[in-house]
Amino acid sequence: MPRKMPCRSTPSLSLAALLSCGLALSTIPSLASEKTVHVFKGEKDGAQPASELIADANGNLYGTTEAGGDGCSAGCGTVFEITPAGKESVLYGFRGGSDGISPVDAPLIDGSGGLVGTTAGGGGNGCAGYGCGTIYGLAPDGTETVLYAFQGQGDGSYPFGGVVEDANGDLFGTTGDGGNFGGVCGSYGCGTVFELTANGSLKTLYAFRGKSDGSIPGGGVILDSAGNLYGTTYYGGNKSANCNGIGCGVVFEISANGAYTVLYTFQGGADGDSPEAGLVADAAGNLYGTTTFGGNAPACGSNGCGTVFEVSPSGQEKILHAFQSGSDGLAPEASVVLDNAGNIYGTTYYGGSTSCKISGHIGCGTVFEVTPDGKETLLYVFRDHGTKPRGAYPAAGLFLDSNGALYGTTSAGGKDKDGVVFRVTPK
Repeated sequence: MPRKMPCRSTPSLSLAALLSCGLALSTIPSLASEKTVHVFKGEKDGAQPASELIADANGNLYGTTEAGGDGCSAGCGTVFEITPAGKESVLYGFRGGSDGISPVDAPLIDGSGGLVGTTAGGGGNGCAGYGCGTIYGLAPDGTETVLYAFQGQGDGSYPFGGVVEDANGDLFGTTGDGGNFGGVCGSYGCGTVFELTANGSLKTLYAFRGKSDGSIPGGGVILDSAGNLYGTTYYGGNKSANCNGIGCGVVFEISANGAYTVLYTFQGGADGDSPEAGLVADAAGNLYGTTTFGGNAPACGSNGCGTVFEVSPSGQEKILHAFQSGSDGLAPEASVVLDNAGNIYGTTYYGGSTSCKISGHIGCGTVFEVTPDGKETLLYVFRDHGTKPRGAYPAAGLFLDSNGALYGTTSAGGKDKDGVVFRVTPK
């Protein structure tokens, strides 16, 4: 698909640049036990899970894979379920046509026990023939329904994040492209925030202009009890030299009455650069997330190794942790999760240990904890999987269960190199 959301290959820092950083990694002892819950085999089983997981009241886990399934040369993606006993079932395999292709983010569980999510492509013949993406519903019996097919115009295209649902059954999310055309974002558009009503009508709540308001939202939005929406954009905001003249991204709010506000503009350098994922909020309304770059770590040069940040309701930002060398993690791409004590848990795509031979010397990723006072601990380091079904490159955030166990996915690794579902239990 054209101009897919920049994840592992961005204008800010390419893989080649990461490999030339000369990061000093070491073997880090794990402070949690890890278990591989499922190893993806590719083909109909699914491959390359890039979404976080959700769970129902019975402890069943649900997620998506970008590839694998029934259609397309490498598969068009799947929606899967994993029982508490570890048995995986593919609930739906996308076929790459009107039903959608490449679900990137986790679905949500609706009031009927079905699932609702997005696909980054498919849904028609627009957007250079790939389709502009869909919002889909999946009934408990496995029947898929396209609730909305994006047209790639003012309604947006390529919804890379998932959706959230309000009490009326209305859905809210973002698209990475579409909306306003021309100007800064050219023929692609800068992305949108949308609402899909329960009766199937789509409304564009905001179309980004690519200026101080931001551009290209890569994650979804969160919804508070008053009906306000919060999210991030990967680009836009401050057009300083720190961000190659395209902006370092913003944290935004759309109020219940539709007013758009930039709560914080990233400056690059010490305060972070390029928030790729969405946000989480605590009871006081503080927002938490990650930036893939920034943080002023000398080991990563001017790009930085990434940060974990907090933004207060009044728009004050605080860096809770700036990744330093790769040993403590590198390039967090995903959202974080909070426990009741205010501890923050997340993943980094790279970093951790030189013993991960499949990545050169920049590591296969980590699971980390950051306490409210900013102390970071590596709970688990992904290493060379070798002949063991261990994962590598966690591109998604974590699910925290009631017992304190963390569940997640890796986009690669495992026996067939198609990714795994893992559980990390802090010691």
